[in-house]
This record gives sequence, C-alpha cells and structure tokens, in this order.
Amino acid sequence: MDSITQAALGAAVGEAVLGKKLGNRALLWGLLFGTLPDLDVIFFPLMDTARRLHFHRGASHSLFIMILASFLLAKPLAKLWKLEKITPTRAGTFVFLVWSTHVLIDCFTVYGTSVFWPFSEARIAFNNIFIIDPLYTLPLVITLIWLAFYRTKKQQKKRTRLLVWGLGLSSFYIALSIGFKSIASHGFEADLARRKITYTRRMEAPTPFNTLLWRSVVDRGDELWVGYRSIFELSASPVRWTIYPRRSETLSGMEGEREIKTLKWFSQEWWIARPHAEGIWLADMRFGEFRTFGAKPGVVDSRLIFAWTFRPQADRDRLGNFRPEFRGSRDALKRLSLRILGKRDQWEANPRLAGIPGTLPEFLPVVE
Repeated sequence: MDSITQAALGAAVGEAVLGKKLGNRALLWGLLFGTLPDLDVIFFPLMDTARRLHFHRGASHSLFIMILASFLLAKPLAKLWKLEKITPTRAGTFVFLVWSTHVLIDCFTVYGTSVFWPFSEARIAFNNIFIIDPLYTLPLVITLIWLAFYRTKKQQKKRTRLLVWGLGLSSFYIALSIGFKSIASHGFEADLARRKITYTRRMEAPTPFNTLLWRSVVDRGDELWVGYRSIFELSASPVRWTIYPRRSETLSGMEGEREIKTLKWFSQEWWIARPHAEGIWLADMRFGEFRTFGAKPGVVDSRLIFAWTFRPQADRDRLGNFRPEFRGSRDALKRLSLRILGKRDQWEANPRLAGIPGTLPEFLPVVE
C-alpha cells in the first residue's frame, strides 16, 4: 500500500497498544514504525533495477525480521518509555503488531510480500485491494486527526471509541473487498465455463481506487486473456475478453540472463514480451493497463503499467523501468466510473497494445 496508508495504520495500532500510556506520542511512534518496513528503499542507490525488484518487500517484510526486530527493540523502547511504565513485553508487542499489520495490508495487494523469507522467496498476494484505495485510508486518517484533539486522560474513552470506529470501518471495507472479489471471480469463471475455455490459472484484482470493477487475467499458455466485470452485473452477463499473445519466442536465447529470470520470478510468470530496437520490452500483466481513447475512432490504446526494457548491450543497468505516459487521466477515471455502472461502451473499444518504444501499436484479438 501507499505510505500514507501505512503510516495511518501504524498510528492506529500504536494508539491501540500504547495510547493510554503515551497519548498522542503513541500516534507518532506508530506512524514511524508503520513506515519502517518500506525503508528498504534507502538501499536502492546501491542496486540495479533487477536487484531492487528482488529486494523490495523482501526480507524487511518477513515474519523472521519482524519477530527479530520485536525481540531486539523491546528492552530499548521500554527503557525509553520508563517513566510511562511500559514493560518490554508491551513494547515488543507494539513493534510486532505495527510491523505485522503493515505486511498484512501489503499482502492484500497484487505486489505481494516475501512473508516467509529466508525459507521461501515466494510472494504472498491476495489481490483484493488496489495499492491506493481512499475508501480504506480515509476512515483511518479522519479518525486519527479527530482523536488527536482528545488529549486528557478523562477523554481516553472517547479516543478508544473513535479508534474502534476507524479501525472497524477500514476492516469492514477489507472484508467487503474479499466478498466483492468472490462475486466477480464467480462471474468470470461462469463466463469461461459457458465458452468451454480451458486454461492453466486465473487471477482477479480490482481496478484503480475501487473494489467494484474487477479485472481478470487468464493464462492460456501462449496467450493471456484480460476481461472486466462490475459486481453489479449478473453472473450471466458475458465478458469481453482481450487476447494478449505472450510471444515467448522474444526471449529466445536470453532466458538465462539474470534480469530476465528476475522479471519472470517477480511477475510470477504473468508476463508478455515484445522486441524493440535496443533489446526486449517486457510487461507484468497483473498490474493492469492505462487506457487512452481518441487516437483513432473506436480504438482504445492499452499501455501496461508495470513494464521494463532489457538492453543486453547496456554498460551498467541493463534493465530499465518503463512507465507509460498517463495522458487523459481524468477521462480514463470518468470512463472507469461509467464502466462500474454498466456502461461498457465507455470502456470497451477495438483494443491496441501501445506504448512499446520504437514500435507501432499492435491490434489485439477480442472474444465477445
């Protein structure tokens, strides 16, 4: 999740564990420790792009490190808060709960975390909320700002009541997202079954800033199918599938390169590849695409959000992040909102894969 969400969640947990002893200082300590796992980015200048992908949300998000940190920091923090009579057990519990809730909320996103490092580098991802979701974050932020004004011990009950409401609303939203995902997943599964489509695996994730419109990616080996459906649609409503050829042959002779192996691991094999002038363009299909309209009548250009260029002849960092230009963001969000309400014509059109450097847009097949 984004840093604001992690800070707010950390502050809320800090208040729950230490609020009665530290007052508003509990919010600040929770905020600090809530963002601590993501400080692995301070090592990024020492790494190339492939190592950053492998390192971020790795060891710092593991059960091993959070337990170790809780044990090592318990006594120093208890000593720091000696006047408030906070025991090492409570201080260690504070560190563990703030750290673990940070990791848990990250697990709800597509990016995933290496929870079981160093025993396994497999990333855990439940794909039920977008990496930025105001409906989850705002109740926490409003609650924390509100309760910060209740500073006296006599007002502690009001602080506790507000905290319960804030955490309760955010937790309820998480539960809703899981239910909404189940509804959408059932609809995608029913559509594929009616079409008698065979596939090896399938994943669903919400579209940006909401949990009402869902995106499914279906792995059929040489091609990946992408479709959308709103939770308001009946399970019998057909899905319009866009087919993205994987083009495995693009990687021929380069499968053993460290950067390519890292990308395949990071994307959990949800990748497509295309040649370009300096080497290879690769994209992770899990994270969705930015849609732009108007280049041609009746055409929508899909620019995949997580993409890289691999340049085998580059001197230093051979892997470069390639982010699409987010032109027309306001129009895209408007169309997304209308698609949630069932207006497919505002979202669907003749699709092209665009944004690959040095190549023309590629028209993509569609299954109605």
